[in-house]
Order: sequence, then structure tokens, then C-alpha cells
Amino acid sequence: MAKLLIADDEANLRKVLSALLKQDGHEPTSVENGSQALTAVKEGGIDILITDLKMPGMTGLELLAKVQQIDPDLPVIVITAHGTVETAVAALKQGAFDYITKPFDKEELRLAVRKAVSARNIRSHQLHDDGDPQSRHRIIGQAPGMHEVYQIIDKVAATPSSVLITGESGTGKELVASAIHRNSDRSKHPIIKVNCAAIPKDLIESEFFGYEQGAFTGAVGSKPGRFELADGGTLFLDEIGEIPNSMQVKLLRALQESEFERVGGVRTIQVNVRLIAATNRNLMEEIDAGNFREDLYYRLNVVPIALPPLRERISDVELLVDAFVNKYNRRLNRSISGIRPEALAALKSYHWPGNIRELENVIERTMLFAESNEIQVHDLPADIRASGPKDAFDENTLATQNRPISMASSLDANHASMKDIVRQATVEIERELIVKALHETRGNVTRAAHVLGISRKGLQNKMRDFGLRDEPETK
Repeated sequence: MAKLLIADDEANLRKVLSALLKQDGHEPTSVENGSQALTAVKEGGIDILITDLKMPGMTGLELLAKVQQIDPDLPVIVITAHGTVETAVAALKQGAFDYITKPFDKEELRLAVRKAVSARNIRSHQLHDDGDPQSRHRIIGQAPGMHEVYQIIDKVAATPSSVLITGESGTGKELVASAIHRNSDRSKHPIIKVNCAAIPKDLIESEFFGYEQGAFTGAVGSKPGRFELADGGTLFLDEIGEIPNSMQVKLLRALQESEFERVGGVRTIQVNVRLIAATNRNLMEEIDAGNFREDLYYRLNVVPIALPPLRERISDVELLVDAFVNKYNRRLNRSISGIRPEALAALKSYHWPGNIRELENVIERTMLFAESNEIQVHDLPADIRASGPKDAFDENTLATQNRPISMASSLDANHASMKDIVRQATVEIERELIVKALHETRGNVTRAAHVLGISRKGLQNKMRDFGLRDEPETK
């Protein structure tokens, strides 16, 4: 679900758009002019803006320019009549995300909104440079693997060579693509970003190359594709491995010849586009499996950039945490001063399958519910706490105990039989597990029993045996 703002002076169109978007689970609000839309954007909370180009007072283009000054990452979809398609294309080159024509096709609108929501979600997880001395190219990281990435960006940004960025999901591939474009001589022209996985396979050709009026059902007018919109600039194709085989041949020709035809068209269109592609797949394995063309791979892989996963750059976790804390202090109106050393140790011990995107989600969620001005171990999710050092998972809870949970400190192994040692170790392990479960459930005995896989009565008996019934965690 996304919060959508519709700006149009036609009341009926506002009602139709709102009803259609509500059916898809979104939360639309509508205003009748650009000034009201600008006020709503300033108040925040808007994920997508849909605006008419022709409105009394402030036009759609004027609104677009002002919105970009307030929130440059806000996707703006413009609505235009057939006679103003050229104006819509100009809007795209000025930063609009997409456009639809009147009378609009419902599926075309839905596709545009889905792509915009996907782009907004990705951009909301990107880390922007706020003058942090530990960042470079608006990317946070000082690990050796990242310095290699920075060096490649410096060397290839000014060239027209194709770049293939590989790495797991959440490692920041789009950030690298933006850095290359921003440092190139094409930076005054647009960078057009396309998530190939978000486009239905039967629509991907028209998205890339555009279409002419009447090319297929619903093509009530002509529309330029992403290659045309990126002319003079950069085209970033994310998740390139999702492109079907039938489309790979046409993409290869467009890259080699710098020309193509729109769907349903006969006129050859020439463009000057620098291509950057990205994927989280192993394309060599896809080639072996027959899912990806080898000639297209070598055309894309002129300059390879491999982004390391977060687990291979653990030294950057502290820098990233500091940056995310600063970011969400502003966004959530919090005043978190930092993170406790034991909590940071737990973060560094975690394997991070979702990489930087997962880390950012964890920090945002943790800051939402943190009760002190520092992130504590018990604020972190259970799976991350479990991955941390054993003595750090529950430092505060263990400090309240009058006896340590250490077999060596509670039993003199030199004067006990093996049977006694095993029995005592079992008792202490049971007690440690119960203390941990009670802490994770905030003292809820029923939930703790469920976590431990025993009955509530059985847990109460063990708590009595271990002297835990009067402790703060169980109240």
C-alpha cells in the first residue's frame, strides 16, 4: 500500500483515479490544484504524486520543479492529453517518473503506479551523503572492498563503456549506478532507471522501445520508451537477468547499433545511451542453463563491478549504523544518541542475508521502539541477539542476578564427579534459557513457555526451583 496524492482540476477524474487506486489497496487523497498539492507534499507522508499537466494557476511542470526541491526522490506521474505528449516527454526529462495519457488505460495506470511504488521503496533505503566524512560518492563504506569499487567508479565514470554491477540484493547497486552517472559528462542529461523484474514480460519491449498508436489493444497514442528518454544520458537496467530470451536479442541489437524501432513502428530511431546493468544472479550459471545469451553478457560486462555483501565488510557496520541513526532521528523525530557496545557487537556477529537494506530496516524498527536514548541489546530482534556474543545477549538481565551463569564459578570441577558436573551444567543451561526467554517476552510467562516448548505450569515450577518467581522480569 502506498499513500498517493492526486492533483487535477477535474473532479470526476479525481474520483475515478481515487476509486481505481483504492481497489489496488492504496490510500489516495486528492486536491484540485498545484498549490494545494505543494502544501500536501511539504507536510510529508506522500509516496507518489499523480498530477495533471494543465491546471489553472500552477501548472504540472511548475509543480514538478517545486516538488523536486522539497523531495527529489518523490516519484511524480504526470497526466496529459494526446496533444501534449511532447510536454510530457519534457517533464520526464526534467525528472518526472512516468506519464499517462487521457483517456487513460486502467492497466497502464496500475503499471505506472506499481513501478513508482517499487522505485520509492528502493530509494527510501538508499543512503545519501549528508557530509559524512566516511562516505564517498554518496556511499558509506571504508572497507577494502569498497575502496576498490570507488576506484573503478573514478576510472570509468567519464567513459561511454557499459558497466555490469553484480552483488546480492540490498548491497547498493543502484547507488553505484547513480554515482557513475553523476560523475560522468552525461550528468546534465537524465539517468533513466528501469527495474526489469517489475515489468510484465509481455510489456517489456514497449517499455524499452516505446510504441506507436494502434500497435496493440490499449495503445490509444504513441509513447516513447526508456531508450528514447535516456538519449544523451544513462540507462540503468536493474535485475537484467529477468529479461526473457526473446527480448535479449532485441536489446543486444539496440546496444550494438544504438538504434531500434518502436513497437508497431517502421521508423528507425537512433540514440546515444550509456548502459549500466545490474543483477543479483550469477549470469554465467544462467548462460549454462540457457536462460541468458552469452553474446549479450559480454556486451554488458565491459566493466564489471562486484559489490561485496555486508558480511564481508563488517568493519562498515558501525559507520552505517551511525548514518542510519542520524537519518531516522530526523525522519522519526527521535533523539537516539548512539548504540551500546554490546548491541553493536551483536550486529557485527550477524550474517546479514538482506545486507545493507536489512540493516537499515533493523535500525529503523529498533529506533521506533527503543525506550532509552541508546540502542540496547534487548532492543534488537531475537535472531540478531542470538548471533551476538553469549555474554552480551542479556547483559542487563544477568546483572540483576546474584549468581553468575557460569559452570566454572558455581562448581569446583576438581572435587566433583562427572555425573555431578553434568547435572549442574544442565541446571545452569536450563536457568539461562529460561532467563533469556523471559527477557525476550518481557516477562510474559505464557509466551515464554511457548518459546521454550514446555507447559506454563512446568515453567512456573522451574522458575520456583531457580528462584526466579520474584524477579522483575516475571512481574
